[in-house]
Amino acid sequence: MSRRLDMSLCISCTFCGIPGYRISLSIVLGVLDLVTQHVDALEVLLQGLCGGLRETIKVHEICLKTGPNLGAVASEVHLCCSLSQPEPVWSVRHVGGAMRGAGADQLPALVRPVLEAGISNNSLRFMYSLGYKLDYEMLRTGFSFQLHKTVPIAVTITISVTAVHRLPKIHAVDDPQPVTPGLQMVQVSAPASPDNYSEVVGAISGLAEYLAPLVHLSKPGVPAGIVPTASTAAAALVSRGGITKVL
Repeated sequence: MSRRLDMSLCISCTFCGIPGYRISLSIVLGVLDLVTQHVDALEVLLQGLCGGLRETIKVHEICLKTGPNLGAVASEVHLCCSLSQPEPVWSVRHVGGAMRGAGADQLPALVRPVLEAGISNNSLRFMYSLGYKLDYEMLRTGFSFQLHKTVPIAVTITISVTAVHRLPKIHAVDDPQPVTPGLQMVQVSAPASPDNYSEVVGAISGLAEYLAPLVHLSKPGVPAGIVPTASTAAAALVSRGGITKVL
């Protein structure tokens, strides 16, 4: 079973005081495509907005689906191995269904429950023993920045720009092939809770409007094509070497 790649906003909190374990809500703003030649301009814009360090992203993601012995309701889990550090770091993530109802329809983002935990490097064998089966795997490469806001609420928004690659052979991370050559995916994420997710959506929407000259953000399922003004905006940003305005 294939799944659409979307832009997720993770909302985390400590669960039961167990280190490395998080239970969260996730706000998903949408998938957007970015012409590779505009990536440098977006990086300049984000550097000016966030004023922080650029973090490298290189993640091997393995999607597993349940077998018939794990219940009638199918579910997916993702094993993620971060390869950007000298030692690989593993985690497991389960993303639930989107919040539904009239209120959810009015939001410019999707709200999803997310369960995430740190795991050991032999977890794949353990998941197979539970009855999970390999569905697909991919490699995501790129970079991210963090934007810290205090108004109207204190929130940290993470913006990542990644390319998605398929693996021609199982676990062949050294031989990735781009899924959409020349295109990038921009993912926006921010911590939130059931009590403040609407404010977090507002904060993310404000950031989306600020990025609009370069990229168009929308809910998953809503077309998000290349912005007509992207080339002009990119040329202006690169020539100025950045901005100093903070949202």
